[in-house]
Amino acid sequence: MLAAAVASFATACGSAAGQPAGKVAIHGDNTSWAEPLAAAGAEMKAVSGLELVPEVIPSLESFEQIVKSSLRTNKTPDLLKYWSGYRLQDLARTGGIEVLTERWDEAEAQGWVDPTLRDAFTYRGEVYGLPMNLTYWVFFYNTEVFAENGVAAPRTWEEFLGVCERLHGAGITPLHATADGRWPAFIWFMEVLSRQDPGFYDGLMNGRESYTDPRAEHAMATIADFADRGWFTAMDMNHVDAAAGVVHGTLGMMPGGTFMTPNFVAAGGEPGGDVDAFVLPMADPSAEPCMIFESSALVCTVKGPDRDEALRATGTWLHPEVSAAFSGTLQDGSPNPLVGPANPMIEGITHTVRDERLRMLNRFWELGPPELVEATVDDLAGFLLDPSSYRSVLRTMQGRAEDAWQVWREAERS
Repeated sequence: MLAAAVASFATACGSAAGQPAGKVAIHGDNTSWAEPLAAAGAEMKAVSGLELVPEVIPSLESFEQIVKSSLRTNKTPDLLKYWSGYRLQDLARTGGIEVLTERWDEAEAQGWVDPTLRDAFTYRGEVYGLPMNLTYWVFFYNTEVFAENGVAAPRTWEEFLGVCERLHGAGITPLHATADGRWPAFIWFMEVLSRQDPGFYDGLMNGRESYTDPRAEHAMATIADFADRGWFTAMDMNHVDAAAGVVHGTLGMMPGGTFMTPNFVAAGGEPGGDVDAFVLPMADPSAEPCMIFESSALVCTVKGPDRDEALRATGTWLHPEVSAAFSGTLQDGSPNPLVGPANPMIEGITHTVRDERLRMLNRFWELGPPELVEATVDDLAGFLLDPSSYRSVLRTMQGRAEDAWQVWREAERS
């Protein structure tokens, strides 16, 4: 299976070498990004004479391994859509991607990038990727269903619990939780822990705290309590069906990234109309308010066949017109503060983040050694299927974390 994927990737990379002057191939793992990348590429051509050519490799499970293998060859892509955080650091360690610190500094000087995002793209003091999108992790809901049941978007944790109780009493499943697709299993742990103690969440994800700490246990116990109350959907409900459930009024709230907006539109919803979103309130009112974000990294390879043009393209990526074309087509947030929101729902969330000066915390998937994150996601999936197992699951996760962080830190010293 992996060998076939590698062969497919190598073939696609070979096509990158055949791009004519003025065109630069960008490879990613998400088919839904092809149209937004093409839209950004068209604007980039108008601004700089360079056009992006999307090359989608729909093989998420093996994408990272395939990319790393290609970096050791002369058939590597010019540009990559990658992850931020530790996954980007892991790629930087290979020596196969370009330092983009100068590009970031130029963009920041022009106000084209949110400076608070920089750490997520930095390794050993240098920037190795530029933010492509800015996804906010929020709770989607149906405004009409809320109004019919006499509730509003909650501003406190107590109000959030009250909304769940009211919807449950009305025969509406309050919350979506799922292990479908594997990776979504981390969502509830990330959301609850960051609202109970954002500093601990940051410390735990960066290897400074323990999964057996009472604060981690409190988060898992909270999630188990929600499950015991019957507030969750079946654990095999995917995001597409959940979005449709919100639009049609059978599901109360759905946690997810704003990149999921097209799912609601496809189900007949109107972002900012009958479908809106709120930031989950802090469970501890004294804690610093926070927002979980996600941002993909635009990466330039060292051995790409059109390296010079690829580097020029990175200098134009955050241009307001290019960034607006991309985020507008993607219907997601933009890392460029000068770009207007893609829709009224994104506008409301953006105002909340800026007006309340929310602390930006990177998503679970991008925090920690990739192998550890992958294993922990599987542990959390097991917990969701058996919520009473949370204490033993936490012990298992801590054992994994100790081993993984030791390996990561030894590699850092070498």
